[in-house]
Amino acid sequence: MAIRIDRVVTRGGDCGQTSLGDGVRVSKADRRVEAMGAVDELNAHIGLLEYLCRVEKGDAESAEVLRCIQGGLFDLGADICMPPKEGERRDFVLSAASIAWLEKHIEEMAKNLPTLTSFILPGGGQVAAQAHIIRTVTRRAERRLVALGGECDIGVRFLNRLSDYFFQFARKANDNGARDILWQPRQWS
Repeated sequence: MAIRIDRVVTRGGDCGQTSLGDGVRVSKADRRVEAMGAVDELNAHIGLLEYLCRVEKGDAESAEVLRCIQGGLFDLGADICMPPKEGERRDFVLSAASIAWLEKHIEEMAKNLPTLTSFILPGGGQVAAQAHIIRTVTRRAERRLVALGGECDIGVRFLNRLSDYFFQFARKANDNGARDILWQPRQWS
């Protein structure tokens, strides 16, 4: 599929409106636009993690998986930007295969991770900390998609699994859990 973008500056949004995939103009504060923006923000955070893995850590395998996830988020954005038509069955770009693919990668990472005996604090190292940021941004994108009323259930399932993926990714990045920071209940006096 060839995409051609001739102009970036259109001035079409100068009054606080934007176009959906079907051409309908809506407020930039619309729930659908909010969901698209949350997915876009998530994708940008993953772009930083991909760079850290590829350039800083020399981990081409993780970088490739992250690029695949970014492509899946573009698919999800395509699904979100098209409002459903009443009474029409909808085919989504994102598919159940994407969820199975994520689950396979989550299980693969879990093989080398010790069982958790406590909650863990976000952090450990730079790559793990970025993965934890992505995990929380993923949850926000999921909440924004849920606010659309279940019209994109496959997307909600994808984001739910994606949050699990980045939790495991962070643990893997922390030397397979060895550098995880375990939460210790504090007694404030």
